[in-house]
Amino acid sequence: MSAAATAAAVPEAPLNRRMITISIMLATIIQALDGTIANVALPHMQGSLSASTDQITWVLTSFIVAAAIATPLNGWLVDRFGLKKVFLVSVAGFTVASVLCGVAGSLAQIVAARVLQGVFGAALVPLSQSVLLDINPKEKHGSAMAVWGMGVMIGPILGPTLGGWLTDSYNWRWVFFINVPVGALAFYGIWRYIRPTPAQRRVKFDMFGFVTLSLAIGALQMLLDRGEQNDWFQSAETWFEAVLLALSLSYFVAHTLLRPAGQSFLDYRLLKNPNYVTGLFLIFIVGMVLFATRALMPTMLQGLMGYPAALAGLVTAPSGLGTMLAMLVVGRLTGKVDFRLLLGAGFAITAFSLWQMTHYTLVLSQSDIVWPGIIQGIGLGLVFVPLSAATFATLSPQMRAEGTALYSLIRNIGSSIGIALVQTLLVRNTSTVQAELASQVHNANPALQDPSSVYNLATDAGAALINNEIGRQASMIAYVDDYWLMMLLTAAVIPMLLLIRPPKRTDAPAAVDHAALD
Repeated sequence: MSAAATAAAVPEAPLNRRMITISIMLATIIQALDGTIANVALPHMQGSLSASTDQITWVLTSFIVAAAIATPLNGWLVDRFGLKKVFLVSVAGFTVASVLCGVAGSLAQIVAARVLQGVFGAALVPLSQSVLLDINPKEKHGSAMAVWGMGVMIGPILGPTLGGWLTDSYNWRWVFFINVPVGALAFYGIWRYIRPTPAQRRVKFDMFGFVTLSLAIGALQMLLDRGEQNDWFQSAETWFEAVLLALSLSYFVAHTLLRPAGQSFLDYRLLKNPNYVTGLFLIFIVGMVLFATRALMPTMLQGLMGYPAALAGLVTAPSGLGTMLAMLVVGRLTGKVDFRLLLGAGFAITAFSLWQMTHYTLVLSQSDIVWPGIIQGIGLGLVFVPLSAATFATLSPQMRAEGTALYSLIRNIGSSIGIALVQTLLVRNTSTVQAELASQVHNANPALQDPSSVYNLATDAGAALINNEIGRQASMIAYVDDYWLMMLLTAAVIPMLLLIRPPKRTDAPAAVDHAALD
């Protein structure tokens, strides 16, 4: 291209950058939505597909496990085939798999289609982050990560609400069909506006590394997803998954350390970057806190407070508004304010919101739910953007595809562990507290012998009411204990922010132009 042609093309770059951003964010949103959008439709699917309660959960588990196993492949695929080809195939495959989910006539068919969704969708979130970092200069990375963060966070927030509306207004199949027009638009935008980049072919496919890492990730996901249901280590299945996890991970680590850099499935040079390693740990905690809280709140509202599903969705949705507003503001501050100050403020605000939740009781107004949720959303929004920018600020562009894949994988593993942890503690603490409270209920208590009281132990109705109330109080205390754990965990990571090194001007590589210049 001549100098004149290049100069003439320069004004088109901002327009193409916007179109690239819109296209890749559409792809990100449909992938993020599908992690939670099917949750509320499960009872309808169960009846339609003649599945048991245990069997229908495979609709969720199959997607999670497949996406987790396929995520580490992204770095090698981009190196082998080029970013644009991988992105296009991922969007097309995810969209087709969505159609297969929608037309599935049996449980086996929808589980197979969900596996395909997970495999093709695994690349969408990390590749979108990589492209946004590539097409934007250093000073705009904060704004770019704000846009990316909103796309990633909107899924867990809006997924259940949108899924419930589609299921009630149409049927559960539209939970998957909604991806088709969005996926088609994303495919066209990526095909039209992203310039093809040549495949580097620097990395040979490490089959042993991929197999051992896949087995480890799959075993971990299955252990976390089914552990509570199987009563953890009282089950032979849980022991098998734990042993498989330990052996596979040990072989993978040893294999990776013994191979030269660039020849193993995971490039250990990533772990030599202090900012990147610290960012991995912090996004692991963010994944735990964000998704664990999101998992606790709906069950608390519907199970203890008697909220219908629609109302529970409405009172929890404002937390997403707080997140998006915070991201819009912090995107402009990133690069102008020290990363560590923004992250410290975000973690502190998140810890404060969780502290507010530790004061929950069985008597709560809707504002008691909405305001802590908004505050938590603001805190997480302040964390998400600068954390992404700080993690990749000193990472070379050549390692971004693999770096973003590992970043997404660690966030997902954090969310899985967080959900499993709080659910396990919820069940166990409820049982423990219920036993302690029940020990205080006996005939020697005069308040429980009053004939005029509905809680009179001498009557069957009174005994049943007391038992029910003890169960509700025990559950509430267990929920509060979980919020205490999340609060302490969030506050404990704040000192780690001192490990983050503010990037120098020379640390930030130049933007890689993926824009298709006409």
